Amino acid sequence: MIPAASRGPERRTLADVAALAGTSVPTVSKVLRGGTDVSRETRQAVMAAVETTGYRPRGGDHRRGAESALIDLVLSDVRGSWVQEALEGVEQVATAAGHDVVITIARGDGDWVHRMLRRRSLGAVIALVDPTPAQLDTLHAAGRPFVLMDPMSRPPAYAWSVGVTNWEGGRSAAEHLLGLGHRTFAAIGGSRAHLYSQARLDGFRSGLQAVEEATLIDLDWADWRREDARLAAGRMLDRGRPSAVFCCSDLMAIGVYDAARERGLRIPEDLSVVGFDDLPEAGWTTPPLTTVRQPIAELGAAAVRMLLRRPSESAARTLREELSTALVERGSTSGVPGALGR
Repeated sequence: MIPAASRGPERRTLADVAALAGTSVPTVSKVLRGGTDVSRETRQAVMAAVETTGYRPRGGDHRRGAESALIDLVLSDVRGSWVQEALEGVEQVATAAGHDVVITIARGDGDWVHRMLRRRSLGAVIALVDPTPAQLDTLHAAGRPFVLMDPMSRPPAYAWSVGVTNWEGGRSAAEHLLGLGHRTFAAIGGSRAHLYSQARLDGFRSGLQAVEEATLIDLDWADWRREDARLAAGRMLDRGRPSAVFCCSDLMAIGVYDAARERGLRIPEDLSVVGFDDLPEAGWTTPPLTTVRQPIAELGAAAVRMLLRRPSESAARTLREELSTALVERGSTSGVPGALGR
């Protein structure tokens, strides 16, 4: 066994990985090529050993798929407007560069990494998936470039990512509602574990701090689902009456509409609502939803452009690009009667 911490700064080798995984160098090489004739237990042992040893391919290995015309788009699901907009941006830039897009579904078994490695592609754009450190280390060790679209968890130092200004977006929602005279607020987050959900809420809280009497009286989580948001908003409205609710996604904001309607509350006369995303559904609601726009198609396009640039390993820095968000004011927000002009 060769513990990573005891070997000093020298480059790790396939032999180091094989020794720690309790297998052979050819088997490790086969796993990193996505070979199918390896047991799940062996693949998991190799992935864990890659993560522990910090094995990386020698310079230039990341270009082994450079002649391929394929780009992988890794998704947890193909449903929903967010996915469709992201795919539009990915496809436009890929097609303009002469490449085709292959969709890879990341299911819970983690096998998507090895399915992807069995194809020769330029690399992968990973969206709405929270890869484990071992999965990312395996892709990196196999020399397969990837770009994370607004990663859910903090990515490793070597990872490239694109995202949006989530914190600023949350703050702009607070500033908009404060400007309308609101002082009593509730908020619904997506997932406690997701970086961008927390960033949106942190930005919203920061915005509220600008006005001393502004109070966040309730906070709940709905895991990005409309029905869960309906239930969460119902509990909030039954406990107390915020004059405005900020949601970390448009879909959850529509759940707030559902809860308000069930209680005979009018939007925006009795309750103002702000979402986040600016999906097509935001314009279909009655009234249309005020929301923070994130440029989803542009995000997908930026991810592919970053992948095609493929910065060199010698850059020794995290490559991160952020696109701006912007508040889109529609009919779901209005001033509190008697509050404006305070």
